[in-house]
Amino acid sequence: MIKYFTFGISISFISWIVGIILNGILLKTEYYKKLSNLNFVTNKTLNKYIGIEQFKWIVKNTFFKFFNQKIKIKDKKTDLTEIRKEMTIAEISHLIGFIFVFFFALYKGFTHHYLFGLIIMIVNVFMNLYPSLLQQENKRRIDKLIKRQFNFK
Repeated sequence: MIKYFTFGISISFISWIVGIILNGILLKTEYYKKLSNLNFVTNKTLNKYIGIEQFKWIVKNTFFKFFNQKIKIKDKKTDLTEIRKEMTIAEISHLIGFIFVFFFALYKGFTHHYLFGLIIMIVNVFMNLYPSLLQQENKRRIDKLIKRQFNFK
């Protein structure tokens, strides 16, 4: 069981690299504009129910906060559209990683043991899906700030 869990963590870390590479390729396409406005969970109550607030706390208060330093509002002069762009890159990279690991978990679940695939998917949800959902929530908040900033000018 520990082997399944450590394998799930390892493949999820690898999926981050796969996501970054494939996202770099997608970034140059017209299709990327459609992807940059994805919204899977728009309901705040549902976000709270599935634990996005707790996940946000974990990201803000552990070593994960050091991972993407480009996604920080430092002062009032911070370019919010640039931060939104970086959030979109992170979100889509995690989604690509999630899909990559999903198929890998299916394969392992059918060829080895269903528990192997299930544990990989549980790890995948926390290491790829939740970060993507958190970025979507953050983008909605940034969009409100951008709109307010635009209306102020």
